[in-house]
Amino acid sequence: MDNDLEQKNLHNISRGLRFLEKVVNRRLEHYFQKENAEPFTYPEFRIEQDNSVLTQFLIHYKFNIEESILFFAALAPHIQPNFFDSIVQSFLPNGGDFLEIGGVKGANHRATLPTGDTALFILGGNEMYKRMQCLKYFSPDHFFAKDNILLLESISREPKMSGKIILQQEYVDLFTIGSISKPSFGPDFPAKLLTTKMEWEDLVIKKKTAQQIQDINVWLGCNQVFLRDWGMEKRYKPGYRALFYGPSGTGKTLTATLLGKQFNRDVYRIDLSQVMSKYIGETEKNLEKIFQKAENKNWILFFDEADALFGKRSLVQNAHDKYANQEVSYLLQRVEDFPGLVILASNFKSNMDQAFVRRFNAIIHFPMPSPSERQKIWETSIPSKANLDRNVCLSDFAAKFELSGSAITSVIHYASLQSIYKESNILCREDLLEGIKREYEKEERVFPG
Repeated sequence: MDNDLEQKNLHNISRGLRFLEKVVNRRLEHYFQKENAEPFTYPEFRIEQDNSVLTQFLIHYKFNIEESILFFAALAPHIQPNFFDSIVQSFLPNGGDFLEIGGVKGANHRATLPTGDTALFILGGNEMYKRMQCLKYFSPDHFFAKDNILLLESISREPKMSGKIILQQEYVDLFTIGSISKPSFGPDFPAKLLTTKMEWEDLVIKKKTAQQIQDINVWLGCNQVFLRDWGMEKRYKPGYRALFYGPSGTGKTLTATLLGKQFNRDVYRIDLSQVMSKYIGETEKNLEKIFQKAENKNWILFFDEADALFGKRSLVQNAHDKYANQEVSYLLQRVEDFPGLVILASNFKSNMDQAFVRRFNAIIHFPMPSPSERQKIWETSIPSKANLDRNVCLSDFAAKFELSGSAITSVIHYASLQSIYKESNILCREDLLEGIKREYEKEERVFPG
């Protein structure tokens, strides 16, 4: 964010918080029936017509005055921790709690955090009708929830409105530092961002495979026009599901990453070791964290070795089988409902549950490269500063050794490091063969030396 926009954004946030302060003060004055208290009305709030992040956000969603109040109430503790306490204390000079305004203390945040009860009081006061109207802003159908902007913390066995009002962290970042931070890998987000410096021309695959990948390119570039401009949102789901299958190292992960790079979309590979759990219901919860985070982000979700999660359902012989099958059914439905691109990768198509295979928009095979394709990979993988030993013939290597693209690059890497260690720039035949032998051993294959 440049300095001018940053100053505009700061100015608008300050105006918003001053507006919220007036609203809360006016509501408390009305509640305590202080002298000269006016009938309760909202103070005026006008949006500055500028190009700051906050202004464009408010205009995009067409915030009404009550939605603006809720938004700034959720933002306030991130900027002014004692915002609500300082206002309430001015009405309670002798101290004490004011339960009507709700709010809770955080585990580390010592000041008051607004809750749904806070919203009820500020927007409705003692008027039952207005309080009931306030509930609509926390319904699943409101854009706060649909676009995962603002929500109520879920509270077990207590009234729903006693939950904290939570403004999602990416929006806090957007309005305070001017950009949305990438989510960090961890228990709450078991997925890693995939990036690459490679380009499409670096991907060596079959012509048929490339043609099928082009179908995904077309969907990414044109589907929004089809749904919105052509008015087909009611008839078609917005998401796309693709299965990439074939041996390891044949380009499945690179293809997913290049799709994201081409269309400027983040690609996240889900870490199945963090998602899957032996405890009933935990796998679904872990996966739901990812889907909720990914809603309305234009992310591409990539499930590698997906048959571990989406494998065939078994015959029900015990309670464990029953829950395992329910888990797969949930995953199928959740992936189908996701509005973006989901790519599942597996070594074998036959490992996938057939009920899910029928729901794929594309099933793309990534076979082992042919001798001519292997030769091209060998040729393009040689470092520009390296030279081949005179007795190395890449066409012979390509014909004799059946290796995937990633295996060939591993061989080149191994031989290059050996050359550097010897203070040479020659990739010798012995080092290349040793690298190939190691790749065969990884896969427990017999080296045809």
